[in-house]
Amino acid sequence: MVKFLSVGLLAVFLSASVLAEEIEDHTKMLMDHGDGHLMEMSGGMVMGQNTDKLPGGCDSISETKEVTVHAGHKYAEKFPGRMYAFDTQEFNFKPCTKLTIHFINEDKIRHQWMMHGLPKYMYPKGMFHLEVSGPAKISGTLILPPGDKTYLVHCDIAQHMEKGMKAQLKVGDGDGDLPSIPGVTAAVVPDDYNSGLTEVFAAAKVTESEIVAANEALVLAEAAKKAGKAAAAASSTTDTFVSGTTVIGLAFGLILAAVFGRKFQGKTIAEATAQSFELLRDFILVTKDLVLRLVNLVLSSKNKTLPSK
Repeated sequence: MVKFLSVGLLAVFLSASVLAEEIEDHTKMLMDHGDGHLMEMSGGMVMGQNTDKLPGGCDSISETKEVTVHAGHKYAEKFPGRMYAFDTQEFNFKPCTKLTIHFINEDKIRHQWMMHGLPKYMYPKGMFHLEVSGPAKISGTLILPPGDKTYLVHCDIAQHMEKGMKAQLKVGDGDGDLPSIPGVTAAVVPDDYNSGLTEVFAAAKVTESEIVAANEALVLAEAAKKAGKAAAAASSTTDTFVSGTTVIGLAFGLILAAVFGRKFQGKTIAEATAQSFELLRDFILVTKDLVLRLVNLVLSSKNKTLPSK
């Protein structure tokens, strides 16, 4: 028992060591390019770094905070339809807080932690920006403005925000919630995985068994088409061959031409749609019998053309 416990502890220690080596801290390699812009050659970047300048309206730093944010594909698993996410979707700090963000990217692609809407007289382009090509870690510091406001935090890599890497940071009480924050607020445009046919089928009162019958009819039609091609290839005659698909198409056209003019006169689109599916249901049943007969006819014709042994 002690032996197995020792082996388990050794495995955990080695796993932690490997993980520590994989998550490299790029903060130590950053070069200061001035104006709060720090970069390093392997893809790490901090923009808008501010460790000592107080924003207007802040007489002093209210408190000093540090927070670690993880980013990666695995954090999106709890949000259906999303591909990437932060491990935290909402932050809250006092006005004039000196805030240090430790950003850890756990994916093997580039991710960002970008905060928008900051005063441009202090933060170039109004943003604070952490970026790292992962898996790696990078850290940066800023001093939050005074007042109650909600700031957008997201990854600006193409489609990463739309795929779930989005959060909000509230200073004080904030000034409301932002839309489409995964797990926090409702989406502006909710995901819809419905093909749109469910409502149409429901309006036409088409049952599941009738849909299955329609699929069976399509399978039989395909079988008739293949059988027709085989019979045509085996036959040495040059007689005109009318395929099962053609027969079905002509029959369907004749039915539509003869029936629709009378059936749909004076009806709304919804009523016409519902009645179309009723006609389709009846047509499927007739077609199924026709196709079976056609298959049998083609197969018997094929057997007659085969030489006897």
